Amino acid sequence: MAKNEKSKQRYIAPRTRAPEQNPEERSKNFQEVSLGYTPAMAQLEASRCVQCKKPKCVIGCPVRVAIPDFLEQVAKGDFLEAARIVKESNALPAVTGRVCPQEDQCEKHCVIGIKGEPLAIGKLERFVADYEHLHQEVNTIETAPPTGKKIAIIGAGPAGLAAASDLAKLGHEVVIFEALHKPGGVLFYGIPEFRLPKEILEAELDYLKRLGIEIKVNYVIGKIKTLDDLMGEDGFNAIFIGTGAGLPYFLDIPGENLNGVYSANEFLTRINLMHAWEFPVFDTPIHHHKIFAVIGGGNTALDAARTALRLPTTEKVMLIYRRSREELPARLEEVEHAEAEGIEFHYLESPTEIKGANGWVSKIVCQKMELGEPDGSGRKHPRPVENSAFSIKTDAVIIALGSGVNPLIAKSASDLQTDSHGHIELADPDINLTSRPGVFAGGDIVTGAATVISAMGAGKKAAQGIHHYVMKVKKTLI
Repeated sequence: MAKNEKSKQRYIAPRTRAPEQNPEERSKNFQEVSLGYTPAMAQLEASRCVQCKKPKCVIGCPVRVAIPDFLEQVAKGDFLEAARIVKESNALPAVTGRVCPQEDQCEKHCVIGIKGEPLAIGKLERFVADYEHLHQEVNTIETAPPTGKKIAIIGAGPAGLAAASDLAKLGHEVVIFEALHKPGGVLFYGIPEFRLPKEILEAELDYLKRLGIEIKVNYVIGKIKTLDDLMGEDGFNAIFIGTGAGLPYFLDIPGENLNGVYSANEFLTRINLMHAWEFPVFDTPIHHHKIFAVIGGGNTALDAARTALRLPTTEKVMLIYRRSREELPARLEEVEHAEAEGIEFHYLESPTEIKGANGWVSKIVCQKMELGEPDGSGRKHPRPVENSAFSIKTDAVIIALGSGVNPLIAKSASDLQTDSHGHIELADPDINLTSRPGVFAGGDIVTGAATVISAMGAGKKAAQGIHHYVMKVKKTLI
């Protein structure tokens, strides 16, 4: 068959669907929803790649994975080599293959998506990472000779882990300081088990430790030590701040102080990090609610709603969103999963008050909304409909309206410039350098809440800047 004819066949070949748990079954357990590709399915899907000469998918990837190269190896059946290629750029492929919004990044630029469905790049990335772990043949990327330089990473979330990985490969001594008792940041406490199993994350973290990275948990920088301490008595040559955005926003309406009102951060942390659903095996109980109302429309709101649905006493979960389905910021895949599992979506509604009885939530008062002209977000602006108030019975409310930054580090370092929202300002965005020499930052602490992979991209950019800084080499653009 001629090469051109083969390429045309690839254009029209259907996308290979990964099997999933049945919605009725998975809505009652915390096991992973997507079951992933088999080797044969992975090869079939990877064979759809036409190996573009100028692959736009790579440009769409914040960490610049050599996508066509790893897909070529998958198509050949050399899954371990495919995993090695991915890990040259991406320290957490089993994670990003599960939670990265590929449809808005690499897959959005896939050329075969013009005439058909784009390559399932995320599913294939997940497959090769899982294959490597399953066969216990994890390749550790070769590291450069020791440089004698010490780098402190504050925060063991996606940005910090990506920066630490690249710096360790460059031969630097890297120590991560994490405030919580488990590393991973939002990967550990924010993303539910059914989307990102903790076993998978632990395996990825073990790989980073094999690179020589030290992780100190229960270590709050700004309280235990300051930036001055790290760069002074502790002898660190540079610091990267990747503390994320974990300070929850609230509605500022009456009744938010009632028992049964949670921020999504608190709720997901108690479930994901503390295994509250397994009480009394884990001594971290959560109240036995029957009806949940989740406020918001992002991925965190979807995670909270789907988590609440899986608790043993739950009878109903509603997601209340002030715009329409078309404006939902959550990933379409997550929305479709939630719909299939039985989450009730209440569109064009907005809460105005939470009412209670005996100190506990009993109902939520909402008003109808209508959409006007687009606002700064590019979505149609919601506005209240007059005389449209109504009540919904519920005994728990989860507020998932986004998060701000924890001001602790900035408060302990007066020479670290921040904006009016507390985000760290960059003096040199090309290398993620802050206003303080030797201190770099990236991820949600700089941009506000964003995606895991964009935070990792920021961490990688900062790692290059840090390397240039400590080795006193000329800056180059990333």
